[in-house]
Amino acid sequence: MTHINRRHFLKAAGAAAAASMVSGCAQTQGQNLSYSDSQGKSVIGLVAPKMDVVRVAFIGVGQRGYGHVKRMSHIEGAEIVALCDTHNEVLERSAQYLIDNGKTKPALYGSHELAYQDMLSRDDIDIVIISTPWKWHAPMAIDTMNSGKHAFVEVPLALTVEEMWQIVDTAERTQKNCMMMENVNYGRDELMVLNMVRQGIFGELLHGEAAYIHELRWQMKEIEHKTGSWRTEWHTRRDGNLYPTHGLGPVSQYMNINRGDRFDYLTSMSSPALGRAAYARREFDSEHQRNQLNYICGDMNTTMIKTVKGRSIVVQHDTTTPRPYSRHNLIQGTNGVFAGFPNRIALENGGRGSFHDWDEDMSYWYGKYDHPLWVKMGKEAERNGGHGGMDFLMFWRMIYCLRNGEPLDQDVYDGAAWSVISPLSAQSVANRSESVSIPDFTRGQWQTATPLGIVGA
Repeated sequence: MTHINRRHFLKAAGAAAAASMVSGCAQTQGQNLSYSDSQGKSVIGLVAPKMDVVRVAFIGVGQRGYGHVKRMSHIEGAEIVALCDTHNEVLERSAQYLIDNGKTKPALYGSHELAYQDMLSRDDIDIVIISTPWKWHAPMAIDTMNSGKHAFVEVPLALTVEEMWQIVDTAERTQKNCMMMENVNYGRDELMVLNMVRQGIFGELLHGEAAYIHELRWQMKEIEHKTGSWRTEWHTRRDGNLYPTHGLGPVSQYMNINRGDRFDYLTSMSSPALGRAAYARREFDSEHQRNQLNYICGDMNTTMIKTVKGRSIVVQHDTTTPRPYSRHNLIQGTNGVFAGFPNRIALENGGRGSFHDWDEDMSYWYGKYDHPLWVKMGKEAERNGGHGGMDFLMFWRMIYCLRNGEPLDQDVYDGAAWSVISPLSAQSVANRSESVSIPDFTRGQWQTATPLGIVGA
């Protein structure tokens, strides 16, 4: 096992915090594009040796992580051997859930902030699920791969361009998987649209729209623990798209980003930042800490991405204004369009009416184009839950690939490309929406990489 360098970890964690404070500062396009020679080799299509049983450890078992523990415990071929969290209450809760469901009690770690490194020194762990506050994602993923284990990281993968490159470099050097767990790619609708795109139903692809529009002001009331206790402060640190990947992941897969096309550059602008301060004034005493913060992140951020092949993508972020939830999930081609929230389709050829009118009856399209993966596992996924089953299906697919010696559906380059939109959008906003080049994390390998197929497992 490669020794875990604590000094490197502390330096990386400190750099992440410092970088977040100055993320609005401009980087030249050359700096964004430049990269050093790889320390290893590309991990596109990486296949790990088959595992009869995948031995799983978790870092972070609070809100999101607790759900992950529950779902993983119901997947054949996965064995949970260790849990880590600095909050003892949630650590014991997850352990008790496993015991109550007939599983062996896992080893528990959490006596100090770097206790996860003690867990990583074990030699009976194959993969590590990381569900912690964003600032920990990069150092924990890097330490995990350096310890000889595969890393699976909650979104976003990292916070800065530098961190993205550090993660990519580590994956290539260690030849370990580092998958950002973009669960939305495993939703029924997203899988169906991917299947339709692969069959050419929409013609040649031209344009996509993605979003994370989800009113989350109520999280500001989470002070000591839970997501709002750390996520709220990001609205005081970065004016840009704080959370781009849920909508962008599926659209990127439709367009074969990093597998035949790639992001070229972006431009971004934000609305005024009004909603969080107004909510704080309404819901908290004037002296409350929430009323002492300077909220700078625009309530709505809109980012436009151009791909090398000339396609356009709109990505929006809004967790503040009062409006219905949406990820947009729109893909436009030369023969028609699919749009989500609500789901609707319009086709020039092959539709059930004029393309001037939306077809909103999805039962016909599900019957014809449901993804084989959902046909096989959809009912099981819905039974085990997690955002309509997408969480369970994601974990099931991860374990299936590891046990059967198949490449994962998402790799480190995907996680980096989708996540880097956040710091780069802040750069653009800070410079009057000036265009910002997007790094090629694949180092040119996107030109020959095979597009994600329609898996039928």
